[in-house]
Formats: sequence, structure tokens, C-alpha cells
Amino acid sequence: MKALLSVYDKTGLEEFARGLADLGWELVSSGGTSAALTAAGIAHTEVAELTGAPEMLGGRVKTLHPIIHGGILADRSKPEHLSTLDDLGIGLIDLVVCNLYPFTSDPSIELIDVGGPTMVRAAAKNHEHVAVVVDPADYGPVLDELRRDGAVSGATRRRLARHAFAHTAGYDAAIVAWLDEREAEVRAAEAADAAEVLEEAAVLPPTLHLTLERAGSLRYGENPHQHGARYRVAGEPTWWDAVVQHGGKELSYLNIFDADAAWRLVHELPGVPSEQAVAIIKHANPCGAALDADLAVAYERALACDPQSAFGGIVAVGGPVGPAVAAAIAAGPQADVIIAPSYDPEALEQLSSKRKATRLLSAPAPEPIVRQLRGLGSSVLVQDADRFLADRSTWEVVTVARPTDEQWRDLAMAWKVCARTTSNAIAVVAAAQAVGVGAGQQSRVVAAEIAVSKAGERARGGAAASDAFFPFPDGLFVLARAGVAAVVQPGGSIRDGEVIAAADEAGIAMVMAGGERHFRH
Repeated sequence: MKALLSVYDKTGLEEFARGLADLGWELVSSGGTSAALTAAGIAHTEVAELTGAPEMLGGRVKTLHPIIHGGILADRSKPEHLSTLDDLGIGLIDLVVCNLYPFTSDPSIELIDVGGPTMVRAAAKNHEHVAVVVDPADYGPVLDELRRDGAVSGATRRRLARHAFAHTAGYDAAIVAWLDEREAEVRAAEAADAAEVLEEAAVLPPTLHLTLERAGSLRYGENPHQHGARYRVAGEPTWWDAVVQHGGKELSYLNIFDADAAWRLVHELPGVPSEQAVAIIKHANPCGAALDADLAVAYERALACDPQSAFGGIVAVGGPVGPAVAAAIAAGPQADVIIAPSYDPEALEQLSSKRKATRLLSAPAPEPIVRQLRGLGSSVLVQDADRFLADRSTWEVVTVARPTDEQWRDLAMAWKVCARTTSNAIAVVAAAQAVGVGAGQQSRVVAAEIAVSKAGERARGGAAASDAFFPFPDGLFVLARAGVAAVVQPGGSIRDGEVIAAADEAGIAMVMAGGERHFRH
């Protein structure tokens, strides 16, 4: 039995090669792998010695030879294949162990592997007769089978072949992405707005070749009858990979979808560090958010926005959870998930004992989102992530009344909460506390009515945000009757003049956010 070993990642190589040698396998190797085996004192034959052809072109040509690929690709069920090998003096190769240059670590022409993918694909194609190993994690299972059964089973060979083709597919995808980036850089050098060209090209290349790897299991998908798992782009860890679950049942899709929304909102709320923010999310929509230096108070204020909707929701706490914060949350309605950067041991024990069904997660800050993919039936929308392009310094006051300092703060918070609420959306904030949120309505007027009905008297003197312009003054009238004192909206309607006049008549300060709309569906 003969094994060909040619790996860039030499993790576990010595133990695996020694195990094969102890089982009587003949080892063939080249380049750095050969050097590693020599240093370990493991007997082997160099590829150049087997083929009679020296490495050439600075190592670009080593294994591209009929003696290598004939030995890998021969169909052993066909006598004519075996006869051809006998006539040419070519021996069979039963196992190919190969992983590729780490292209994504330092993309360059020289790190585009040719011989490696060729060997891997050849062995994977001929998996009825040849085993191929591209991941050091498979060394142990393969050795175990060889020691136990004297051969690698058909089921294992098929599994390894699938892994091999996924390995080369991901590798090729990384090369395509790199070539797209290089092309974008050339175009940007010739463009007036280089940054815009680079951004668009990074998000919307001519084709997308994404290799997604399963990163976590889920109890189920969107509903219990739907299977689901969390995937990530291969080789690109996310903040979810560093999350630690301290208690509760396995997560479902809605748990991670809503927890992601809550955690990102906590880190977007303005005016104070995220360590002083609490957000409560239900079905991806805020039903509470507040800022306070005392996180226990921030939780209580966030909960006060809509305590009925908070039941079964997600609580995101921007700072460490101590006993006082834990006591406040434990006294509140059942939360499906609590997410925070860390927990005091006493707080963890307190929540674990009183909220046994609650998933307790500790997490790092979320990374920025660059590109989003969303299903469109049988198609896919690809877009860059919605982000806040402007800030208060670029907003324009268009009314006689101007916001007070406190109202400016509340407008900024209402803008962030509203942008992360399903459209049509209206958010009302007072004293750094969301007091009413109207989400997901076909009518902006109805969204405003829902928001102020939840806010009640707390809307008086507060600030409101609309995720898109007011097409008519009627939505503004709803806010004015509730006592809202300041409003921020994108502007851009043909009736902006009527809406501004209505705001002046009501004595409301209105701010235009430069046409920056934040629809969310």
C-alpha cells in the first residue's frame, strides 16, 4: 500500500506518517513535507526519485507527472487500466494526503496551488479506490480504520472525497475573490470616487462563490418542523463563534436572529458607552431600550417601554451583569435569551436558578456587517449592510422650533431604535428611554398610533423618529397630539413643505436627516 503525502499544514503529520509506516505503508513525499519526514526520521521516497523528474520552475512543477496521476487515477475495476500501469511500470497510490497553500493568509500568484488541487481532485474523483485526506482532523479516524480493518471503508472514502472537493471549491472561491479585489483596485485608480468603486466591487462582484461551513447546530429553524443550523463563510470567524452559553436549552434560529439584533442595537445606541445600554428585542423588533449608568435601572427603564411584549424576548445588556442587574432581570418577565459581555458568578447562579429555561450568553462585541444576502424566493438579494451615513452634525433643523440638548440626545436614540425596527416604523424616546415603538405597519399613521398608544403620557416632551419620510402630515399630527416635541425624519417627500408647516403650527422641532432612509423588512 502506498501513500502520497504533500501538505502545507503539517499539524499531526509526524504521528500520522509514523502510524502509516508502522502498518507497513510505503510513503512518498516531496518538498517541505519530505523535509519534515526526514527530520522526524521517517523513511520515505521522494517524488523526484519516484518519477525520475526533478522539481522545476522554483517548485511550480513537482507532482504533475503521469507516474503520480496514473497511480492515483487508475480504475482498479478495469483490467486495461491495470495492464497499462504494468506496461509503464507505474505503481498504484492508495492514499493521498494533501492540503493547500494558505492562500487567504497572504494572497499572491505564488500561493495559487496547482499541483495540490490536481492531486486532491484526482484522488477524490477516484474515491472508489483511493482515499484522500485534506484535514489533519481526519488523520486519527483514518488510522483507526486502517488498524482495525486494514483498509479505509467505502463510506469513509466517500466522506473524505466530499470534504476534498469542498476544500478545493473554497480555495478557488478565495482566488476569485482576490482577483475581484485586484480588478476593483484597477477601476478605483481610474475613478473619481475610488472609495465608492472599491466598496461596490467588494459587495457586488460579477459572481459570488461562497463556501459556507457549518458552525453551530440549532434546535430547529424558523419553526420546530424546520431543520436549521448556523453557517459562516469558511475561514471567517464571527462574533458568534466566541459566544459562550452558560445555561438553558439549545438555541433556535429565532434565538440567534433576535439575539444578534439586540446585541448590535446595544452597541449602536448613541450618547454613552455601550456598557450603559440595555435593549429588549422581540421578533427582531425593539420593545424596549434605555441608557443609564446603572444597568439595573437601564433594564427597568427598557422593560417599562412594553413589558407585555418583552415576555419571551431577548435582553441584551451592554455591560457586565452583576447581582443587582441579575435581580432586576429575574424579577421581570421570562426572557428566552440574556446576552451580555460577562456575568458575575453570583449573578450567573442567580439567573440560572430562577430562569432555568433562559439561555445565558456571554459574547464579545459584534463585528461590522459588510455584505448581506437575503432570500428572494428563487433569487438572492446581495447588498451592503444598512449603516448610519450621517450624524447630528449633518442633520438640518427645518422648523422655527429647535431641539433642546436633551431632545437632540433623544432624537439620536430614536433614530437608531427606529432604523432597527421593521418598517413602517415610528419610535418615541424620552429621557434616553424608548417609550413607544410602532413596527411593521403598512401605514405610517398606524405605526405612529401604535407608538404613542404604548408611550401614553411619557410621549410628552419626547422625541420621535420615522424610518422614512412622512408622505402626508397625518402621521405627524398623531405625534403632535401625543405631545411629542421633536421629530427626525429623512425628508424627500414632495409634500415636505406641508409636513414642515404642520410641525411649525404644532410647535414641534423637526430635523431632516439628509434623505437617509432606513427601511427594514
